[in-house]
Amino acid sequence: MTESGSAWWRGASIYQVYVRSFADGNGDGTGDLTGLRQHLPHIAGLGVDAIWLCPWYPSPNADSGYDVSDYRDIEPSFGTLAEAEKFIEEAHSLGLKVIIDIVPNHCSDQHRWFKEAVAAGPGSPQRELFWFRPASPEPPNDWQSRFGGSAWSRVPDGEWYLHLYAPEQPDLNWENPVVRQEFREVLRFWFDRGVDGFRIDVADGLVKDGALPDVHGRTEGQLPFSDMDGVHEIYREWRRIADSYPDPRVFVGEMWLPDQERFARYLRPDELHSAFNFDFLSCPLEADKLRAVIDSTLEAHALVGAPATWVLSNHDTTRHVTRYGRADTSFSFADRQQGAPTDLELGTRRARAAALLSLSLPGGVYVYQGEELGLPEVEDLPDEARQDPVFSRTNGADPGRDGCRVPLPWGGESAPYDFGGGDTWLPQPGDWAQYTVAAEGADDNSMLRLYQKALRLRRELPSLGDGTLTWLPSSDGVLAFARDDHFTCVVNLSGATVDLPEHTEILLASGPLADGRLPADTAIWLSH
Repeated sequence: MTESGSAWWRGASIYQVYVRSFADGNGDGTGDLTGLRQHLPHIAGLGVDAIWLCPWYPSPNADSGYDVSDYRDIEPSFGTLAEAEKFIEEAHSLGLKVIIDIVPNHCSDQHRWFKEAVAAGPGSPQRELFWFRPASPEPPNDWQSRFGGSAWSRVPDGEWYLHLYAPEQPDLNWENPVVRQEFREVLRFWFDRGVDGFRIDVADGLVKDGALPDVHGRTEGQLPFSDMDGVHEIYREWRRIADSYPDPRVFVGEMWLPDQERFARYLRPDELHSAFNFDFLSCPLEADKLRAVIDSTLEAHALVGAPATWVLSNHDTTRHVTRYGRADTSFSFADRQQGAPTDLELGTRRARAAALLSLSLPGGVYVYQGEELGLPEVEDLPDEARQDPVFSRTNGADPGRDGCRVPLPWGGESAPYDFGGGDTWLPQPGDWAQYTVAAEGADDNSMLRLYQKALRLRRELPSLGDGTLTWLPSSDGVLAFARDDHFTCVVNLSGATVDLPEHTEILLASGPLADGRLPADTAIWLSH
């Protein structure tokens, strides 16, 4: 397998697993590795190439596992290291690669390093592993936590420490060579156990401006804790480690950056292999805006010869079935539009069309668990059930991310829908029987069957996956493009029914045609 063209990750379909909410194998209401292993055939049956797991490390769970207390073990509520190794083996036997999260920007305040730093006191080498600053009446600067409030908290002796997220997530100091060495060893620990790659949380945030300047008046692209030039040498070191293994090992970056050219720098041949495309996820479902994002994405990736990626939802964002049923179909962390009027029937129809769009674009694609079932966002969770720190730290102003993390429905007519034992860690809606894997698997017109058909075709057709795209003439509100001489995708977002271009066969449509024409909010794959 060569780096160019044929490397599996360049055109991969990757299924994202949020372990707590995937399947419960021991009946405690929380997803675990036993449940994941039991349902591996579901993932393999979709026709994807790989699984990406959100953090599975030991964690106090202040931020759903993104506060890691030990990077070389498994969260006890999920299982054991031995079971994780068994999972990797079983996934590989089904032809599935395994990508896991790594969280290098911050750890847990219960990590051994941070507890030792607090105990060691001011000026100690242990505190140099983090961003500690001397005791003072006010925080060292005006930086704000992305979860609300100041990005600085005190330890008992009065010193301040930096946390760009929750106070339980102290930022690591990547200027310290001990930190760099530790993570190089963590990479090897998991690569040696067969992991095929890492998704890097907050990949742009590791390096900070050591002067810690205030950010008031700066734009998003000028923040002294994001996209600093020094971060690239870290990923060059990591890439050398990945390339030292005989089978291709990959890195996927999570970066929310406004500048496409700076985004592309992370994807140079000696750095990361790919990165999430949040511009596409956030884009309104409007033809002209989608085309602009697709063009700018492909142009930026072409600069460095990297494949683009396409994603509609993930564990941090409002599920797109709900977004697409609103007047404003975009996504923004600044306003999740909680409670906005939503037409789920319309949102589902549009989500089916968006699925065929995303699965036919050049590069890799991600499917977030439950997306294949057409799950909507759960917006009516009771306040006392919510567990996302975003909700508590904003005093409820931001509902947080729990609504897209509700446990999956597998079968049955009522909660817990065969998820596992009794009450699930987040409550499931009472009307989800229609969304279960069992119900949708028996309905040839379901969202599940659409994803299965599309992903199978994506794997079988040489036109799809990595490659190029050519736009075709189309009317306003319609996206039409060819992937080669044999495949065309048409997505009708115009509000009116349109004619199909010349073709020899309809491969797949997201909804029924109207007298041979393509209705609004419908997509189709054609061969010719």
